[in-house]
Amino acid sequence: MDATAREAFDREPYCSLATFRRNGRAVETPVWFAHDDGPFYVFSEGDAGKVKRLRVGSRVRVAPCTLRGRVTGEWVEGTGRIVEDPAEIERAYAALHRKYGWQMKLADFGSRLSGRYARRKVLAFELETPQSG
Repeated sequence: MDATAREAFDREPYCSLATFRRNGRAVETPVWFAHDDGPFYVFSEGDAGKVKRLRVGSRVRVAPCTLRGRVTGEWVEGTGRIVEDPAEIERAYAALHRKYGWQMKLADFGSRLSGRYARRKVLAFELETPQSG
């Protein structure tokens, strides 16, 4: 994805992240996302469906969307993975904190309070450059 498209996409507060079941059916989830001049990052409950689906296959597609998941832009294909490297996880959280500020701090606080913080997974996805027709 070129820098202009990346910047336009990154201005959006939410994206719909579609991961794919074994039968090829897409499952779309609205998520917060951020990047650190590399892949886009998302955090999720460790046993969430999107995490399980990424363990099976790396295909993803994303589109800007509303809080409720209504897609407001074009879908872009990409590849996703579960981040395992502690340094990259730290970079991902730093990028999310830069973008979402107090909202991310509040999400972290709630996750820590409920004991879910340690079970989180960070997902990374790289987007392809959209093909013009």
